[in-house]
Amino acid sequence: MTVPIDSTESNPSPAHGFGTLAVHAGSPHDPSTGAVIEPISLSTTYEQTAVGQPIGAYEYSRSSNPNRDNFEKAVAALENAKYALAFGSGSAATATILQSLAQGSHVISVSDVYGGTHRYFTRVAKAHGVTVTFTPQIEVDIAEHIRDNTKLVWIESPSNPTLRLVDIRSVAEAAHARGVAVVVDNTFLSPYIQNPLEHGADVVVHSVTKYINGHSDVVMGLAAFNSDELRERLAFLQNACGAVPSAFDCWLAHRGVKTLHLRAKQSSANATAVAEALEASPHVIAVNYPGLISHPHRHIALRQHRDGMGGGMLSFRIKGGRAAAERFCQLTRIYTLAESLGGIESLCELPSAMTHAGIPRDQREAVGVFDDLVRLSSGIEEPEDLVQDIEQALERAVKETGAADSTAQATNGNGVANGHMA
Repeated sequence: MTVPIDSTESNPSPAHGFGTLAVHAGSPHDPSTGAVIEPISLSTTYEQTAVGQPIGAYEYSRSSNPNRDNFEKAVAALENAKYALAFGSGSAATATILQSLAQGSHVISVSDVYGGTHRYFTRVAKAHGVTVTFTPQIEVDIAEHIRDNTKLVWIESPSNPTLRLVDIRSVAEAAHARGVAVVVDNTFLSPYIQNPLEHGADVVVHSVTKYINGHSDVVMGLAAFNSDELRERLAFLQNACGAVPSAFDCWLAHRGVKTLHLRAKQSSANATAVAEALEASPHVIAVNYPGLISHPHRHIALRQHRDGMGGGMLSFRIKGGRAAAERFCQLTRIYTLAESLGGIESLCELPSAMTHAGIPRDQREAVGVFDDLVRLSSGIEEPEDLVQDIEQALERAVKETGAADSTAQATNGNGVANGHMA
């Protein structure tokens, strides 16, 4: 029998604003020294006063560690969740959630997911008896894909790298009516801009490596949720599988959390300025950025994102094909050609040849990941410098690859020749 899930259950609103929580949640002062920043607890094991009687809450650092506990409390507060569990990477968080499903379970996922998630779904989950159905229009056809053995719906909003948005509440209500849980990958926006649990999701996952840590010096993942039963299952796997972050990495990521609201605001403002410049450029075919009025899902951003922010990520298609796209990434002076995102520095990459290279071409192109698609992660530099950088790189890339003649004939000032991928 199908048991519906209550979509209305959520934690009370936090007593303090986001910035206050970011600085103080999970940050006790050291009781012995008065230090306002917690020390790094590098010990792997903890003394016991008698057999099976540890002095405090800790026995062995794979199972728990003061730095990891405090970091988990901090992010749980920012996602307005009851619990959070940290893992050695975002992929480890994904794997643990999928491993919590019984053999023979079925998962429904949006089609345009991160390449690593697609790889796990298609090549690893299948090996332990979990099948995944991909759909490009999950709000429209979710009911058609739910089976008796469907246990999970997986959403990225915005999607990586095409920046499509999903109406989380709509999908959650449809899934919950059939007793199916909903997971939202919130990496592209961070807890500052979007809180999926408040829109009906059951679990929110992050690659902490990106915005939460924000300094490109930690690899880590995290899952946040409210269910006591889910915490018991996932915490068991966290310990049993052992894909846990180090104490030092937890300390670094917790340091990053404290400035998340400041960094996310600046990154979003920078991405907006760059997106507007790209949309006005005659060298650009299409811009994907939910902060633009022209984005087809702008109405969802206004409802789901803090102050309707678009976030720091965007992608665009350049005229001149892959050659121009590759040349653009080589010609930027501030944007660095590199994978990853969400750091203080701005990055550019070619998804078809880098982050999403493992997805077959026909599947990539079906969701808009063409060879001429460039993904940008805008950091916290000055927006004027970033705009100038992308404009000079566009001009030179198109000219040097021979696309200038056709570009010169294009009209784009009012957005007519420039739009979003369907």
